[in-house]
Amino acid sequence: MPLQNRADPFGHLHAVPERGLFMGNRGGCFHRDDQSLKSRQWASQRWIICQLSFKGRRRPLMRPGHYTELFFLDEATALAGGHRPCFECRRTEAEAFRQALIRAGRLKPGASISQADALAAGDIQRVLAGHRAREHIVPAHLPDGAMYAVEGKAFLVHAGHARAWSFSGYGPALPLHEAGTRLTPEISCAAINSGYEVALHTSIGSA
Repeated sequence: MPLQNRADPFGHLHAVPERGLFMGNRGGCFHRDDQSLKSRQWASQRWIICQLSFKGRRRPLMRPGHYTELFFLDEATALAGGHRPCFECRRTEAEAFRQALIRAGRLKPGASISQADALAAGDIQRVLAGHRAREHIVPAHLPDGAMYAVEGKAFLVHAGHARAWSFSGYGPALPLHEAGTRLTPEISCAAINSGYEVALHTSIGSA
């Protein structure tokens, strides 16, 4: 049986077979020894997006006392849930995300990544944590790679169209809705608007 660690764009966790293109965590361990989830499904504010494979490391999932591994369809899904690129296994993307926030005027340049990975990661996560409110928006105003919801269903904005989200990929291109609820935090939208390129599932190239 699949573990309950597949995240949707709302940040909810499910037990489904599909794994997706990225893994990540929410700052530590929030599962029990039997691999079931605790009531609070996060451990700290360091919600990150990681590669599936890094330096050949292999580890059993949800080990007692170790961080709870999560899986995402793609980076757009993870960003919508409030995560950001990891400074260890996705250093290039994390630096690009940080620089985009600096260009957007949301972060001060501060120390370089090579000097203070933890400080930079903390700066970004504190900003993200303060901008997780979801408000009603016009989807056409969102950048490509951002997500919104209509009647409980999540949609990706891509090339001027809406693509319905599922654990297996995106549906065909549809007209954008006139209104919806923004899922991707505003601060992440600011990074995308300032040049951060969001990694999307391969299904976005079909239909």
